[in-house]
Amino acid sequence: MTIKAIFAIVLFIIVYLALLSLAIGITALCVVGGFTIIIAKPMLLTIGLGIGLASLGFFILVFLFKFLFKKHKIDRNHLTEITEEQEPKLFQFIRQIVNEVDTDFPQKVYISSDVNASVFYNSSFWSMFFPIRKNLQIGLGLVNTISEQEFKAILAHEFGHFSQRSMKVGSYVYNVNQVIFNLIYENESFDGMIQKWANISGYFSFFVALAVKIIEGIQWILRKMYDFINISYMGLSREMEFHADEVAANVAGYLPLKESLLRMDLAQHSYNDVLNFYGNRIIDNLKSRNIYNEQTFVMNFIASENKIQLKDNLPLVTAFDLNKFNKSKLNIKDQWASHPTTDERIEALEKLNIIKDNPSTGPANALFANTNSIEEEATLRIFSTVVYEGEAELVKEEKFRDAYTESYFKNSFPKIYNGYYDNKNPVIASDVDLTTEDNCSPATLFSTEQVDKIYELIALVQDIATLENIAQGVYPIKTFDYDGKKFTKKEAKDLVVILEQELEVVKEHIKQNDGKIYRFFLQKAIAKGKDSEFKNKLDHYLSLDAEHDKKAALYSDIAQATSFVSVVTPNEEIEGNFKKLMPLEAKIKAEIRLMLDNKQIESEIHKVMRQNFENYLSVDFVYFGNGSYYDDNLQIFFGAINDYNYLLSRIYFLTKQDLLKFQAELI
Repeated sequence: MTIKAIFAIVLFIIVYLALLSLAIGITALCVVGGFTIIIAKPMLLTIGLGIGLASLGFFILVFLFKFLFKKHKIDRNHLTEITEEQEPKLFQFIRQIVNEVDTDFPQKVYISSDVNASVFYNSSFWSMFFPIRKNLQIGLGLVNTISEQEFKAILAHEFGHFSQRSMKVGSYVYNVNQVIFNLIYENESFDGMIQKWANISGYFSFFVALAVKIIEGIQWILRKMYDFINISYMGLSREMEFHADEVAANVAGYLPLKESLLRMDLAQHSYNDVLNFYGNRIIDNLKSRNIYNEQTFVMNFIASENKIQLKDNLPLVTAFDLNKFNKSKLNIKDQWASHPTTDERIEALEKLNIIKDNPSTGPANALFANTNSIEEEATLRIFSTVVYEGEAELVKEEKFRDAYTESYFKNSFPKIYNGYYDNKNPVIASDVDLTTEDNCSPATLFSTEQVDKIYELIALVQDIATLENIAQGVYPIKTFDYDGKKFTKKEAKDLVVILEQELEVVKEHIKQNDGKIYRFFLQKAIAKGKDSEFKNKLDHYLSLDAEHDKKAALYSDIAQATSFVSVVTPNEEIEGNFKKLMPLEAKIKAEIRLMLDNKQIESEIHKVMRQNFENYLSVDFVYFGNGSYYDDNLQIFFGAINDYNYLLSRIYFLTKQDLLKFQAELI
């Protein structure tokens, strides 16, 4: 991969030098030609044409050199620098890892609120030739969810990148990519400069237009180079990730890195859940004192609900837990991925099987001098950008736990279903024989094996669609793996036929089980004299399900019909587009009125949402006039249709939940 990357760099240099030589030649000809025109007959016309011709070459040269003055700075507004005086234990811990990896100590250490750790630096074209000190970023959402030994492994991975000799090659490739990216996409100031020049004179504007055409040709060539170099860089990047993992395994052992990798999704999900919890309570003027304590609670709560064991007071997520809903056997190597998949990294770590003593099983955040104080300050910064109507109230931890737990179960189906209906509808078995005794129970009807069949069906449907795209050339790949075997593009069609047969077998299995489920609950309902209520609830849900797609399509149609608002559009088209929108608006307003009268979602429509709906329904708003958008009216409009879409999904969920709760109560 390093050789490929070096080849990509060399090829870029050759192409760039060729373009530069061509540009210098054009510039020389333009300058000589312009000077000749002026000398031949000095007058206003010839001076204008001569200067314009000379500027043609000048602008092409400026374009090819402008990347030299571009500096890529990392936004540090979300970061807080910490020093060794403030955190002596943490810095001693970092220094120990730096020494073991044999690399340089970070120039600066920052903490952020995120669930990650990274090493970063400001780069420019000149950083390829002069050494640059790197900075370390530590996310509090990460150290809050890992052990000290796992933290050691993660930092060893990050520092491991900078002990790699191939890192210099990766740095060159990265900067070459930045150069090309700058020339293709970062042209705002350059475009502004040549536009100002073009506005001076009509003579100049002609040559500017010609320069733009030549530059577009250069960009077409560079775009091809960008794709080629990126693929080389991504291939090298993936290999370097494996190597950095090996460095980490040699420093801390393979298990800590493996266990932290498997827990990352849960840690990130828990962090996002806390943020979403408070995002939904801005209207109630509620905020957190310490989101990291709450992240820990959510992480352990979700682990408990999913029967995930704890190790050192942290969830021990397994590869099975991570992939239990992914039954796909199709593996297509993503040549554009900068990192290997978690499964690939874990497989490589397990092959290493490097075991290290683990002297500390304590939490990583114990390395900070005052963890609670740092976490509260970070929480304060997160909420500092939120605008509240009144004075914000800090939520006590016990109150958060109760409210989160209540919200979790309010938005879940009863446990007896074991996730069977999370991605599936209940059905009516029309030919059910009530005299048949299946000797079934919820434990057998909703067993792990039965749930696996649902996700096997989903995976087969998705795999068949992907294979059909491969066969039709939609995905430009030559080979792929399926169930551990390699196939060519030509074999995709034959594989689709086999999978379609498997799909029919799985469908029939699920159909048989659904028949047993329907008979089981109907028999329970008859025994309790609730069979009419059971059938009514099921009919109501299935009727709603049939209508849901139409109502969701209305939202999609409106979103598509208003997409022009986000791009530059001529005034006449804007006015015409809003006229076309009027029939769709009439339909969605009728649907919103029905929602406001729906008792089922009365508690879901909070005060601000109801006010916005009523405001939207009260008038036929005008969204454009006198050459500009009426932003306040557009805000009301988009707020209303987004709330409509949210409530549409809530009606669907609550109706399904009501049916499933009713069935559960029959047992």
